[in-house]
Amino acid sequence: MHKPCRRPALFEDSGAGGLWRANRRASLQRMSLKDAIKGRVEALDAWARPWAERSQLRGWAYEFLLFGLKQAWACLFGGLMLVLLVGSHLLWPDNAPIARYDFLVLAAIAIQATLLLTKLERWDEALVILIFHIVGTIMEIFKTAHGSWIYPEASVLRIADVPLFSGFMYACVGSYIARAMRLFEIKFQNYPPLWTTWALALLAYMNFFTHHYTIDIRLGLFAFSALIFGRAWFVFTPDRIPRRMPMLIGLLLVALFIWIAENAGTFAAAWVYPSQRDGWHMVSIEKMGAWYLLMLLSFVLVTLVHKPERAPANGAADQSSVLGEQRA
Repeated sequence: MHKPCRRPALFEDSGAGGLWRANRRASLQRMSLKDAIKGRVEALDAWARPWAERSQLRGWAYEFLLFGLKQAWACLFGGLMLVLLVGSHLLWPDNAPIARYDFLVLAAIAIQATLLLTKLERWDEALVILIFHIVGTIMEIFKTAHGSWIYPEASVLRIADVPLFSGFMYACVGSYIARAMRLFEIKFQNYPPLWTTWALALLAYMNFFTHHYTIDIRLGLFAFSALIFGRAWFVFTPDRIPRRMPMLIGLLLVALFIWIAENAGTFAAAWVYPSQRDGWHMVSIEKMGAWYLLMLLSFVLVTLVHKPERAPANGAADQSSVLGEQRA
């Protein structure tokens, strides 16, 4: 009778080799998603780094690639929400058991919960993002009541004319800023006194309401932001070498990408402006100014968690915070 072939001892789950494999399986099972992703990134870096170090041009290309990957990772919440907005607009069935807007609410909650449970977002960051969520929702209720924009589809999960997923659009901005601060280890040069940034944020928020009844001070707010941030620089680290960028340019670039995302949102009928009722067209570039001011509010709120840290003139990291420096 033919006897089954026995595996060589090398493949047995016994002895030192089997014990190592068992320990590795247990370690992988205990590893969080965050640690697993970090491990994969480190492995990718170990594989690509020798190629990047062969020439300065390759080094710059690799650094630019890492910059893009970190930006994409910082946009995780916003990117997923944008995919949901556009995907549900294109694919949502007419006979779905729930309204599309209600689905977006539940999906946004699931994404936020997953980010927290997998430690991809911190609880203190989530608290600040929640504050911006509430602040944004209050403004949404006011603005829709005044006809600034509308939500054209029916839903159950809403307050007045505002579906609850709208607050997560503001939360996406806060999430991006908080994650980018961590991923790029952002420090600052010539950061303005904290009271000036809070004054700008509060005046900007108030103006979204008061300009319906009195003068619009938006141009003055732009000038104020240029005054206090005009000498300030971001110091960020895409790879190993800290890089610098004027804060005003960085803030304007973020506002530009938010405006681009808003065009995708209105295309997906997540919300529409009165001029878009008869057909979609691009949102006016003037709206970028509003997003610039709202983004400043989000940035100032995030500094409650990520205290602005000072970087010396040479761009190297300095652990002393602007807050501590201003209190001294």
